Amino acid sequence: MVAAIGTGEVFSKGRDFGAWLGLVPKQISTGDRTILGSISKRGNRYLRALFVQAAWVVLVKLGPKQWERYRLKSWIEAAKKRLHYNVLAIALANKLARTAWAVLNKGHAFTCVKTDAIASRPA
Repeated sequence: MVAAIGTGEVFSKGRDFGAWLGLVPKQISTGDRTILGSISKRGNRYLRALFVQAAWVVLVKLGPKQWERYRLKSWIEAAKKRLHYNVLAIALANKLARTAWAVLNKGHAFTCVKTDAIASRPA
């Protein structure tokens, strides 16, 4: 199954991969109301736990300098203002899962481009 994920045959979008892992909220819709509940916890329990643990490491152990290095600082700072820290961890786990899907789908190694190198490039 993991080999099929790398070829892009199983999931057509990163969003589908995150939903399969259970990193999206349960949705209850009736009439014009949509209620978002807890995460759905579907899919592979072990893989979901790894992504959530990685998100906690990024939030707790790594500082804003590391967030900037991986271009997560602006996203995390904006999400911190509006989300509870537990919800933020799950949202970051979903973001990491989508990033992993994109890397596997394209078949390239993940490369981190330093942000100061990007800023110094001419437009």
